[in-house]
Amino acid sequence: MNIGIDMMGGDFAPLEAVKGVQQYLSQSDNQLFCIGDETQLKELFQQHGISSPFLHLVHASEIIGYHEHPTKALKEKPNSSIAIGFKLLAAGEIDAFLSAGNTGAMLVGAMFSIKPIKGVIRPTIASLMPKLKGKTGLLVDVGFNADCKPEHLNQFAILGNLYAKHILNIPTPKVALLNVGEEEGKGNILAQATYPLLKENTAIQFIGNVEGRDVFNDKADVIVCDGYTGNILLKTAEAMYDAAVHQNLQNDSFFGRYHFENYGGTPVLGINKPVIIGHGISNAKAFYNMILLAEKMIDSKFCEIITRNFENL
Repeated sequence: MNIGIDMMGGDFAPLEAVKGVQQYLSQSDNQLFCIGDETQLKELFQQHGISSPFLHLVHASEIIGYHEHPTKALKEKPNSSIAIGFKLLAAGEIDAFLSAGNTGAMLVGAMFSIKPIKGVIRPTIASLMPKLKGKTGLLVDVGFNADCKPEHLNQFAILGNLYAKHILNIPTPKVALLNVGEEEGKGNILAQATYPLLKENTAIQFIGNVEGRDVFNDKADVIVCDGYTGNILLKTAEAMYDAAVHQNLQNDSFFGRYHFENYGGTPVLGINKPVIIGHGISNAKAFYNMILLAEKMIDSKFCEIITRNFENL
């Protein structure tokens, strides 16, 4: 398999990206296409003694910064590492593309270069949520779609269910709707209209509503909400981790699992090829885990699984 990496995206790139590549190449013979400034990358690979027939450098003379307008930057910087990555992915020269760079540019590239799978109204992004008893759950959407309709949330449930089953290896995921109460009929207009759709959805095991206090227990494996709500919940969880670090609890069995580097990044669910978005402060371990996730998505043919499921709906 061929995996493309934006080596210039992230606060600590390209150094930490190079270290992540080194860690991955020490145990794998998959082809890595490292996209970025060739002069910088050659020097760093030489400094770290990295040489492999599975390592390929793709020169990119431009970088899309964090504060640039995504659509404008992709159009005006065709030689940027992100633009070249999507070009290679669309052409089939790589099987997956990952970056810790400009999130907006990654989402725009995913939507318009790779395009949604037929039948998917809106792609989505999810976040892994550690559970108190050691398991891991999924929260979807966490910011891609701030304003949603009931049919969007119904599809998020299907996409999250497939990810939990085929990537997180949960045989029969329990899917729930995030709400202000457990009873049917609770919530705002969106939640009230979404509930019957999820209840009638035979593609998932819907268990009803869950509240915010249920996010960290084992009540549900996949929790569905609009991106506005999900992003606030995600940022609150991140703040909780920061507070734990402040109290020197980062090595606690629960809080220690919150560190983003353990998961690497999050895929865009519902597009035709694997695209993975990493945290802006990604370190070597995060890049390594992003590559592992890309490998698993390719190996499991996850995008093809989504395509088949939406063909059958």
